[in-house]
Amino acid sequence: MHRAERSLRRAAPRPRRAAILAAPPARPAAAAMPEDRDWEAYKVPPTRTPAVERTTSVPNPVTFFQTVFGYVVEAPVTFVREWIERQQAKNKFYYYHQKFRRVPDLSECLEGDYLCFYEAEAQWRRDRMVDQEIVEIIRERLGACKQREGPNQFQNCAKEMEQLAQVTKAYQDRYGDLGVHGNARTCLMKQKHRMMEERKAQENASQ
Repeated sequence: MHRAERSLRRAAPRPRRAAILAAPPARPAAAAMPEDRDWEAYKVPPTRTPAVERTTSVPNPVTFFQTVFGYVVEAPVTFVREWIERQQAKNKFYYYHQKFRRVPDLSECLEGDYLCFYEAEAQWRRDRMVDQEIVEIIRERLGACKQREGPNQFQNCAKEMEQLAQVTKAYQDRYGDLGVHGNARTCLMKQKHRMMEERKAQENASQ
């Protein structure tokens, strides 16, 4: 009996060892998760904000005033605004800087022509405001350049420094020492005295 079993074992083909090692081990079957039917223990969050239940039958005065304000104030104002916007959309108007016509200088006005004096004074004040803005813009450019360049500001901001020196000198030559109450007449007198001093300096230098 034992000899017959040994002969059968020898005759049967043996499985290869590599195939046995390559085959993955069988996994145990996963146990099925039980379904949770206890909805009271794990409640689903509401999809919408629940409405506040009123505790009294008296109406809320805040809601009443909001409704009255919406119909009495907000609705008419919104209607008028939308109507104005529609009218403006039809007739578009582009705003630009206002340009004034150049008028004769104070030195060109005739004696007793007070309208010419007034126009020349208004033109002089506008020119002074423009010159002030020019100086301020150049100063802001220099400050931005200094902040950007840091220690290299003396080399890389030389152009801005030169421009600031030029516009400051020009502004000082024209409007300097006029004081708070300076006007076109005092500025004209200052320019006249400065030209006289320059001519005297040229004559003295030529001699």
